[in-house]
Amino acid sequence: MKKLILIRHAKSSWDDPGARDFDRELNGRGVHDAPEMGRRLAAKNVHPDAFLVSTANRARATASLIASELGFPEQEIQFRNELYLASPAEILKQISQVPDQIQTLVVVAHNPGITELANRMARTCINNIPTGGVVMMQMPVEQWQAAGSGAVLLDFDYPKKQQ
Repeated sequence: MKKLILIRHAKSSWDDPGARDFDRELNGRGVHDAPEMGRRLAAKNVHPDAFLVSTANRARATASLIASELGFPEQEIQFRNELYLASPAEILKQISQVPDQIQTLVVVAHNPGITELANRMARTCINNIPTGGVVMMQMPVEQWQAAGSGAVLLDFDYPKKQQ
């Protein structure tokens, strides 16, 4: 059984209208929400073996803040250009390349790909994973290459959800 945690980057800033989308940083709410989501994952006893993260600034910052709360070494976070604004198929392709000894994988990426992938894999109907949102699912597979549909949704959490 593999556990996959899909995370949409936390809220990003639009303060600089001339900034490239890729370069946008987290805003104040994002800086607050990302560690909160990390604490919530820690409270659920989540212990990731690996992080795959989009190279966009907002995704990198989100992953770093969450990893810190989970005690995951920041230097072990793997950044992938291919995850920037990736389609569900591309995200799944990146997941399929993960070594099989990894049992719990965190992927930090962007919408709409992250929401569409969660819906396809868990056959659920999440309208929109909000910024900072986390979808945790379990898959009855031993190899990441076999990941796809048939996942079981374990949890869907997001910063504004009442705890």
